[in-house]
Amino acid sequence: MTLSADHTTGRLPDAFLRPGSSSFVDFLAEHAPDRLPGNRVMPAGVTDPATLSPHATTIVALTFDGGVLLAGDRRATAGPMIASRSIEKVFPADEYSAVGIAGSAGIGLELVRLFQLELEHYEKIEGSLLSLTGKANRLATMLRANLPMAMQGLAVVPLFGGYDLAQGVGRIFSYDATGGRYEEHEHHGVGSGSIFARGALKKLWRRGMDAEAAVHVAVEALYDAADDDSATGGPDTVRGIFPVVATVSEDGYQRIEDAEISRVAEQIVAQRRERGHLA
Repeated sequence: MTLSADHTTGRLPDAFLRPGSSSFVDFLAEHAPDRLPGNRVMPAGVTDPATLSPHATTIVALTFDGGVLLAGDRRATAGPMIASRSIEKVFPADEYSAVGIAGSAGIGLELVRLFQLELEHYEKIEGSLLSLTGKANRLATMLRANLPMAMQGLAVVPLFGGYDLAQGVGRIFSYDATGGRYEEHEHHGVGSGSIFARGALKKLWRRGMDAEAAVHVAVEALYDAADDDSATGGPDTVRGIFPVVATVSEDGYQRIEDAEISRVAEQIVAQRRERGHLA
């Protein structure tokens, strides 16, 4: 990084002490552009980006009465191989929003950390929270900056959701690799297994359901995705690995405990066995 402390005095560089933009990404672009994910260069000789970076797979989001829920499976793949069985893909963006990632896992995780810092920096500079729409727009801007990496095959496709303090509802935003931002209604999914998960969401989601019902719907949608998509990992009762499920409401971000997800997964399996779907 081009910015470093003066070791003779212990002082930070002047750039850290001058009043400036409320965007940390803008600050970084001016003073240390090499630290931004989108400015990285693919190593020479790499022909298949999937061999360079594991890929995260399926993320779902749905609204419920009083908030929004995001959930993601735990598998990452590198080509035909399972790179990780326990990667986490759903994170708090700030107190009232969450983000899930599909696509290039390494770039996605770095983008999430930068997004978290961006929102924290804004709050400290401005003394207030950015609106939910403003947060969604900031994420879109960061994705557009990552376009060079996306064109080299290292694309990140996030799913963003949060509780809108002004409207008192949960909202969902999806993106494309170029930074296009789209508001979704009721539910949505991204990643390799999303075609199966979204089919399940259409049948299971209902207006007015509570958070507990939303957890059941999300886990069942991911179960369907794992049943048909080899890159999506289902609940692993042997290893104790379960989807990451989080809700965002007026009480803020809350991750659902694995014990609860395990109970829901077992209930889904029992229901399907009873209906003869696991024969």
